[in-house]
Amino acid sequence: MKLKIAVLAGDGIGPEIMEQGVAVTTAVAEKFGHEVTYREALCGAHAIDEVGDPFPEETFQACMEADAVLFASVGDPKFDNDPTAKVRPEQGLLAMRKKLGLYANIRPVETFDCLIHKSPLKDELVRGADFICIRELTGGMYFGEKKEGTDVAYDTNLYSRPEVERILRIAYQYARRRRKHLTVVDKANVLASSRLWRKVAQEMMEEYPDVQTDFMYVDNAAMRMIQDPRFFDVMVTENTFGDILTDEGSCITGSMGLLPSASTGEHTPVFEPIHGSWPQGKGLNIANPLAQILSVAMLYEYFGLKSEGALIREAVNASLDHNIRTPEIQVEGGAKYGTREVGAWIVDYIRRK
Repeated sequence: MKLKIAVLAGDGIGPEIMEQGVAVTTAVAEKFGHEVTYREALCGAHAIDEVGDPFPEETFQACMEADAVLFASVGDPKFDNDPTAKVRPEQGLLAMRKKLGLYANIRPVETFDCLIHKSPLKDELVRGADFICIRELTGGMYFGEKKEGTDVAYDTNLYSRPEVERILRIAYQYARRRRKHLTVVDKANVLASSRLWRKVAQEMMEEYPDVQTDFMYVDNAAMRMIQDPRFFDVMVTENTFGDILTDEGSCITGSMGLLPSASTGEHTPVFEPIHGSWPQGKGLNIANPLAQILSVAMLYEYFGLKSEGALIREAVNASLDHNIRTPEIQVEGGAKYGTREVGAWIVDYIRRK
């Protein structure tokens, strides 16, 4: 297979973890006889510094002309600490989602047995947790009408039936491929937009009689994720709730540096780690590259290349089992490995298999 990949390394630790992600992508392509070409493009704070736009037109065109986008992270403290800034790195991320029509964000939450001790939850609660959060990505308050004044501000949580239907259809498709259990998360007791979500879901569930559908208020879902994360199989929700719940879900695994994600929709799919740019770790060779590398696995699997994705996952699991880990997940007294060393070990594993 021939694949054209747009590479958006972004800010902070982004370039360091992206280097390992690209190396793994290349190693797998060579192993299985695929032809992969890369096109690097600017985004985030780096793009603002260079051209004044966090998602410039040239980057958009690079994404549109690619088969997939491999993305790392955006964000910089100089913008976080300046409330008067008119242009921010995160605006580039929102622009990418909107322009590419990326309405579905898929975040797997999976525990690793050898890292259960790193989870803030008790072993008996978290071991075996394995679910997917599907977040609607281009609607709701993040994109609705806004007003920000001195004394009054509002954000409009706007959703239409077609927006809800298309994300629910994706959620049902994932549930059918897994354990056939879908949880629709809303706040229908308070919000009109949530009542639309629930109404549409109740209508659509008749089309999927093989899937058990249940409904849960977002506050209850947040508690249930802590009390009994193994309850969930596939969870689907709107943009704002999904942003919060997916970060909560990531923490129960023990490290945000372990989980990948995919954003799909109308145009080129994007594959990225769920964590941020972590500017404090920039240039220190301590950032965990595993989420970026597992994003590559999701990329290959998206194109039906299951053996390629499986090999990447096998290599990541092997690195953890052999304690080839960055500092935040290393066992006490374990050897020190940095971003580059972990990436190189995984590349070597893939080449030797």
